[in-house]
Amino acid sequence: MLRHYHEVGLLEPVDVDVDSGYRRYAPEQIVTAQVIRRFRDLDMPLEDIQIVLKAPDVETRNRVIADHVARLESNLAQTQQTVASLRGLLDQPQDTSLAIEHRHVAATPAALITDIVDTAHVVAWFRGATGEVAATLSAQGINPAGPVGGIFDAELLNEGEGRVTIFLPSDPLPQPVGRVSTAIIPSAELAMTVHLGSNTEVDRTYGALAAYVTKHALAVDGPIREYYLVGPSDTPDQSLWQTEVGWPIFQTRLRP
Repeated sequence: MLRHYHEVGLLEPVDVDVDSGYRRYAPEQIVTAQVIRRFRDLDMPLEDIQIVLKAPDVETRNRVIADHVARLESNLAQTQQTVASLRGLLDQPQDTSLAIEHRHVAATPAALITDIVDTAHVVAWFRGATGEVAATLSAQGINPAGPVGGIFDAELLNEGEGRVTIFLPSDPLPQPVGRVSTAIIPSAELAMTVHLGSNTEVDRTYGALAAYVTKHALAVDGPIREYYLVGPSDTPDQSLWQTEVGWPIFQTRLRP
């Protein structure tokens, strides 16, 4: 590691023996070596450590350290969520308590954005598209006629990339602006359930819903739908979020 630190200019020895390649360090470099080791134990990138060691002032050094602490805290929170999810799977491998209903969703005029998105960027894309559609309606003085909805082609789930549509029911329809266009969201027959809480656990809801439609031989080809009854724009408390998930089915019951 000392050789690598020397090569990247992080900790340069005071002398290198030309014959043996042996590196010699001064006693005052011990503290620097210890600092490097502590930061590496905390997974700080070498580039950031170099900035810390060569920072021209305390503010610059502390900013780099604070940014890394924030990343560690974010990673810790994600790890804790993953552990909680795994414990949930051990305690209850499949949620059989979900209330599932069959619902006919009528055709709906809406403002929307559609694009081909991969799973790595779908969350960021969703947030941007949702904000853009809502801002378009607001700028034209139109109140939404229902909650934000999403339509996800099966390819997104199965292949990691597919067509995604974010829509906001609207009557009247706005004038298209930028990426925002208008269309009639087609009617659909769906097996519906409500996912409560953070979206980090939504895969379990999808699993329970998929098991239900498969067991009852109801599944048909078609995109999945989600309706965001309560979400980030309503409250930062993820435990209060409510997302309706709809799986396309062949309806065998008479509609009232």
